[in-house]
Amino acid sequence: MNDGPGIKARSRILARLRAAPQPPLSDRPPPGAADWTPPVHGPTRLARFRAMLEASRAEVHEVTAADWPARLRELLTDRGVARLLYAPNSEIGRRLAAAWSAAGPDAGGPALVAYDRPVEEMKPVLVDGVDAALTGSRGGIAHTGSVVLWPTAEEPRLMSLLPPLHVALVEEAALADSLSHAIAAWGWPRGMPANALLISGPSRTADIEQTLAYGVHGPKALIVLVIVQ
Repeated sequence: MNDGPGIKARSRILARLRAAPQPPLSDRPPPGAADWTPPVHGPTRLARFRAMLEASRAEVHEVTAADWPARLRELLTDRGVARLLYAPNSEIGRRLAAAWSAAGPDAGGPALVAYDRPVEEMKPVLVDGVDAALTGSRGGIAHTGSVVLWPTAEEPRLMSLLPPLHVALVEEAALADSLSHAIAAWGWPRGMPANALLISGPSRTADIEQTLAYGVHGPKALIVLVIVQ
């Protein structure tokens, strides 16, 4: 049986690909082989984490465990944020609600919007009902300036992906030097959530001319509050 024109064309293309010069193998080390640790006389882990995030157009503020709700209120008020989404059943959500309540209605700042319903009912709120969302984090990676989120049922991943401004709370004590250090220190092989997020700045994409655009596929701004030791 004779081969048809389509099969002959396919054979010619494959033959040219096989005959083409092969590129040299990459000399890049395998994942995990290259690592980063803070140099003795260089930036600290926190300084590196902050510098890398700020280089990606994120905003980083150092706070304390006692004052972060007040600092958050100040930052969001300055930005004109009117509605803040939060997880009422999470530890930071309860802390936030208690601080807002203690400050009283005259303190100003955004109104709190609870993520307390199934996602099908929350979609209008997530897409067009809030200006910002607050989430906790598993920690951060200094080498790349990445915030690590392990979403839960109380604090699902959509909170960090849909509102135009994402605020993440990170403990300085939970900063790892690199991804491989984080995997080992946090025991990732022994158990992970269904989805883990590494966030290294606002959402950004580029067209064929490499023109960056922010906020096309997610939050256009990222604020990281680091609770210092």
